[in-house]
Amino acid sequence: MSDELRSLPKIRARGRSFLALVLSPEPGLSDWMAGLDAQIARSAAFFASKPVILDLSLLGPDEPGLGKLYPALLERGIRIIAIEGADPTTPAIAHWQWPAGLEGGRASGAVDIPDDHVPVPERIQGSSLIFEQPIRSGQTIVNPDGDIIIIGSVGSGAEVTAAGSIHVYGALRGRAIAGMNGQPEARIFAHDMRAELLAIDGYYMTAEDIDPRFSGNPSQAMLNNDTIVVQPLSLRTAAPSRR
Repeated sequence: MSDELRSLPKIRARGRSFLALVLSPEPGLSDWMAGLDAQIARSAAFFASKPVILDLSLLGPDEPGLGKLYPALLERGIRIIAIEGADPTTPAIAHWQWPAGLEGGRASGAVDIPDDHVPVPERIQGSSLIFEQPIRSGQTIVNPDGDIIIIGSVGSGAEVTAAGSIHVYGALRGRAIAGMNGQPEARIFAHDMRAELLAIDGYYMTAEDIDPRFSGNPSQAMLNNDTIVVQPLSLRTAAPSRR
């Protein structure tokens, strides 16, 4: 081996996990887009910086407005990293500039998990992660296999995502997304409920939808007939959510 080759630096590759949202438009695209616009208006950051997979499996090749769907999503700042569930040679969508796409991946989908922003869990019990420190603004933590338990607060702008339930033994001021793998029985518990966004199994509720009576109190969020309800741990009164 020459001296030149010996002096070259070694290339280091590391793995990194991503959680991607899967967006599945439904027939009646004009109504579906109106619903999407309403969601974005209520929570402008819902899709911000999130990789999104566009799943077209619910739409037929003759769906009215199909050809304009992808450009319309891009105009709304939705970052499409892959398209699945359709034949790219279909006339209505053949003109799209299709992303290269991804292979593999798990059913949980993908939020970027930056190494330098994510606190390390101090304890692991089974599939649950336990954090004994606050989750600061801008941090994202994900457990694709179970619950997340936080012995502290979740700051505004932080995001906690779990396949199971989320337990916050402090103030929950950021975004909490539970049941991300299709677990409608998941719940979100907070000693001080001030969440910017709550989501369970794809259904969500923004801060504006949470009854002010529950703000600042020990509360839990759960799904009831495909609707998120929030109630104090000691009461049964509930506030409905939107999807």
